[in-house]
Amino acid sequence: MSTYSDASGAIMPLPKARRATGFGGVVPALAFVGIFFVVPVVVLLLRSVLEPVPGLGNYAQLIGSATYLKIFANTFIVSGFVTVISLLIGFPVAWALAIMPGRLTSVIFAILLLSMWTNLLARTYAWMVLLQRTGLINKMLMGMGLVDQPLALVNNLTGVTIGMTYIMLPFIILPLYGVIKKIDPSTLQAAALCGANRWQCLTRVLLPLAMPGMAAGALMVFVMSLGYFVTPSLLGGTANMMLAELIAQFVQSLVNWGMGGAAALVLLVVTLSLYAAQLRFFGSQNPGGR
Repeated sequence: MSTYSDASGAIMPLPKARRATGFGGVVPALAFVGIFFVVPVVVLLLRSVLEPVPGLGNYAQLIGSATYLKIFANTFIVSGFVTVISLLIGFPVAWALAIMPGRLTSVIFAILLLSMWTNLLARTYAWMVLLQRTGLINKMLMGMGLVDQPLALVNNLTGVTIGMTYIMLPFIILPLYGVIKKIDPSTLQAAALCGANRWQCLTRVLLPLAMPGMAAGALMVFVMSLGYFVTPSLLGGTANMMLAELIAQFVQSLVNWGMGGAAALVLLVVTLSLYAAQLRFFGSQNPGGR
């Protein structure tokens, strides 16, 4: 039963009219979710088990094909690498942003947001120019004497990982910054006064307090990487396909909605499972430890 507290603090049942009014306010939002999320998912599920013939043949074909399993492996391996590298780069940047003077923080935030607002296709083509055999990165490596021959940095998963890490960095820095900014600096000072060295302050105080932000950012980056299309298709080449490209090929080139729906639903189930796990382990924690 819905309740509310009166002036004396006593718990009272919520009047029926008020409950009805509160529920009516969320009906448009629920209708929007139902029409634009639930209905397409249901249609996709039905097509995956009904086309071209009723049954689970599409799912069996996905699981039984070495080619499709390699595409799944490419997708999860690249997404995992992108998430880990983004976390390793993003955490120090978020920490630096939290302790920097306000003006410098604003400048770096402007750079981050500008990179997010720049057209994704333009950013990916820029990486194609930088990573090619005659590009700036190979020239720098050869000029510094680190390599004798140009490295193959495009048309493979290395290029995909580099390009996607750059694109995903803001999505892990921003939630991490929000969490780290809320951590009371006196907590670290107290740990240092109690004899903890810098490594212990980092691993036993700062990282545990920042864990909810790390989990939220890592989940966001991993899930977005699973479904990314533009960057893998341009930097990965045809021999290094990822799952989003496979779904597009099923739907656009082969007009096989059954297989496309099955692959999309596998991706959706993985995403929802990861989200549920994140809520299970970190959802109830208070970011920043406050």
